[in-house]
Amino acid sequence: MRSPGSFRAEPGRARAFSAGRGRRRAVLVWSVVVLVIAVIGAGAASMMRLQQDAARRSDLRVILTEMKAAAWHQTALRSRAIMAKGLTPAMAQARVEVDAAVDAIGTRFERHDPGGEHASAVESAFGVYDAAVDREFELLQQGDLLAAARVDEWQAGPAFQALLVALDDAERHYAALAAEAGERARVGTALILAVSALLIAVLIWQSQRVRARAFRRATHQASHDALTGLPNRVLLHENTTAAIAAGRRELAQPALLLIDLDRFKEVNDSLGHHYGDRLLIQVAERLSGALGPGESAARLGGDEFAVLLPDTGSEQDVAAVAARLQEALQQPFELDGFRMTVAGSIGASIYPQHGTTADDLLQRADIAMYTVKTKRTGFGLYDDSQDSADPRRLVLAGELHRGIEQGQLVLHYQPKVDAQTGQALGAEALVRWQHPEHGMIPPGEFIPLAEHTGLITPLTRFVLDAALQQCRAWLSAGHELTIAVNVSTHRLLDLGFPDEVAERLRHWQVPARLLTVEITESAIMADPDRALHVVERLHALGVHLSIDDFGTGYSSMAYLKTLPVQELKIDRSFVSCMTTSERDAVIVRSTVELGRNLGLQVIAEGVEDMATWHELDAVGCDAVQGYYISRPVSAAGFQEWLEHRQIPAPATTV
Repeated sequence: MRSPGSFRAEPGRARAFSAGRGRRRAVLVWSVVVLVIAVIGAGAASMMRLQQDAARRSDLRVILTEMKAAAWHQTALRSRAIMAKGLTPAMAQARVEVDAAVDAIGTRFERHDPGGEHASAVESAFGVYDAAVDREFELLQQGDLLAAARVDEWQAGPAFQALLVALDDAERHYAALAAEAGERARVGTALILAVSALLIAVLIWQSQRVRARAFRRATHQASHDALTGLPNRVLLHENTTAAIAAGRRELAQPALLLIDLDRFKEVNDSLGHHYGDRLLIQVAERLSGALGPGESAARLGGDEFAVLLPDTGSEQDVAAVAARLQEALQQPFELDGFRMTVAGSIGASIYPQHGTTADDLLQRADIAMYTVKTKRTGFGLYDDSQDSADPRRLVLAGELHRGIEQGQLVLHYQPKVDAQTGQALGAEALVRWQHPEHGMIPPGEFIPLAEHTGLITPLTRFVLDAALQQCRAWLSAGHELTIAVNVSTHRLLDLGFPDEVAERLRHWQVPARLLTVEITESAIMADPDRALHVVERLHALGVHLSIDDFGTGYSSMAYLKTLPVQELKIDRSFVSCMTTSERDAVIVRSTVELGRNLGLQVIAEGVEDMATWHELDAVGCDAVQGYYISRPVSAAGFQEWLEHRQIPAPATTV
């Protein structure tokens, strides 16, 4: 089992390592890209230079060919002049054109290979030859044929041969250079293509690795919670399905636990979502650190987590794991100097008795968790009685909101009378649902639905408003009677509830002392500090406060001593059997004595016969309520009861 510290360090190191590795991969990819571009650019520049050099060599060879043609043309012109024994005008014109062509060729030659050894040799030889030819043409023009013949034989002829040799040498030199440039171009092209292909292959390989890592990362993100790194609902469903399949093969019993953090919203509201996120991260670490081999935690969203157990030997094993998780959460959390405790409500379901699919286990664990959260019991296994998923109850849940809005809810009133005199003291308002199709639906069917769907707030608002309206009607008719309404755990922990009560009292102009708010022990103990705050504000309004069903919950005498309540209401489970069960009679007498010692009024509900009423009066009970006095009746029925009641009070024996 890992410690929380090790769990915390591992994701941090992993994230840091992953981030560093990601940066190195990015640097490598961009280095390869830059290298590919550089190689391609350098290769292109080199190829351009080789092409330019090859073009220049080709131009030089063309120029050499033109120069050789001009030299032969000049030699042919010279031979024609000697044979003609002089220069005719046409020959003179041809000589001028040849000289101009030779000058142009020489200029181009010098520009393409300035300072080149072979270019200089060709230019020098051509210069000697051109000078000899000029001298020969001058002598021919002067008519000195003998001198012209000697120049032709001794100067122009040898100079022409020397020029041809120089031209041939230059041709061979430039041909060799062209061949060398071609070879270099071929080798360079092959090298560039090879290097480029290698770099492109590396880039493709790296890009495939990046895509593969991106796919793995996307897959991980799709199946894990981004904040805590735990598996998310999708992966939990897959793992649960796999655990069920393994359970079928190996006769194992996987279990699923759902954990909902209590009062997490207060952390977000008071400290901000940043602290809320940090708290969730620490909760994930605590839960993971508390698990054993094969057990895994997941985050479903918000403040809801889950734990999958691959095999459980019994329900006690599941309860033991739940206790381990609760113990891990009980240690204070540190958030920048803030110390806070966070409890969790845990519901569990087990394969196969609670479901045979992942959806079944998730749904039933959620139902169990909600029941635990409502009753504030900390942990609970799924039970069929908790399930509101049968078709009729689902339909009722959907119709309840409409029923509240359309006035289908009605109040019935059960009288409370003085235990000694039988005088009417008031009534308890009990809500009923007059459904247009199903008739009168008892509160035991729709109150849990209201709590499960969040409709308990508008339902309580309706009961409070209708009860105060009826109380106002009694006052107007001359009856000063108290009216009692039951308040659920949800409303008792609602800090805005006292303001709502004050506003309704003002609206109906009912004195606060005539309103009794009945609260249960379990509602108080769900969050004693918060409940005390709400109760104190109700008390400050002047509202009468009563602890309902006393003796059936988990009350703390310390809280009972400090709560500003005026009444204890003994539960019917003790009252109804007190004449036949000495144990119940002892509990009732002890409760009455406790209430009197604390200065509280004591009322007993569940009085169904005169003998019970007589016993209650004998032990000092202040007021009674039950079917013997009257069943819950409509407002009209209660008015009739007031006018015609004939209930003899027992003879006082105390």
